[in-house]
Amino acid sequence: MNYFIEGLQGSGKSTLVQKVSETHPGYLAVREGDYSPVELAWCAYVSREKYEEILDKYPSIREDIELKTMAEGDKRIVCYTQIMSDVPGFHKDLEQYEIYNGRVSLDDFRDIVLGRYRNWGSDEIIFECSIFQNTVEDMILFRCMSDAEIIDFYREVRTALEGKEYRILYLEAEDLRGNLSVIRKERSDDKGNEMWFPLMIGYFNDSPYAKAKGVSGEEELLKHFEHRQRLELEIIREVFADKCTILKSKGYTEAEIKAL
Repeated sequence: MNYFIEGLQGSGKSTLVQKVSETHPGYLAVREGDYSPVELAWCAYVSREKYEEILDKYPSIREDIELKTMAEGDKRIVCYTQIMSDVPGFHKDLEQYEIYNGRVSLDDFRDIVLGRYRNWGSDEIIFECSIFQNTVEDMILFRCMSDAEIIDFYREVRTALEGKEYRILYLEAEDLRGNLSVIRKERSDDKGNEMWFPLMIGYFNDSPYAKAKGVSGEEELLKHFEHRQRLELEIIREVFADKCTILKSKGYTEAEIKAL
């Protein structure tokens, strides 16, 4: 069995990953930014030729880059956010090679995402944010796709996952405003300066979706999160009803986790 831990930002996914890990000794926990056989968030996805160019461009951290790179056929996946480096521009440079936020065409995006689900063959893994979050955000905010189009895409995801043993654990948040307040405090520095929220607001405000709608700011971001959660729950009902357990964000019991 494999587990996909899903839910909105601040819903407690990292905590749930830890709890499921504790009840499943020997399972591999794959968090955002780690190398994953299915997910590419916070990773550069490049050709072998481009990878060699990157190594030549950053000779002082070549060994660090090589240690955080995995080969998949002719592609190289660089977990660049795990490379601690003060080389000017390195992280910003590698960010451009992520597949999300409209950086690749829709056809290429579909082929990459579906192909990796289809080719995944390992077991006993606990995945954080590897089915919904990054893909749904990309499709809503950067491709301005309709709910119906996104649900249709997830029917293709279900087909790509045929024959694999998995369960989705979805954390449904009831107090989105409260969750957002908590995560803003948690992701601040030791002087109380917010680190995450300004980036999140900028990410939302600068998206093609927000610009097309003429919206911006915290209230509109909350409306986006409400929409995203409704859509993800609809995807579950329409596509993954037999493969999903819905838990109340920060309101589930230890018995529910042990029962898995």
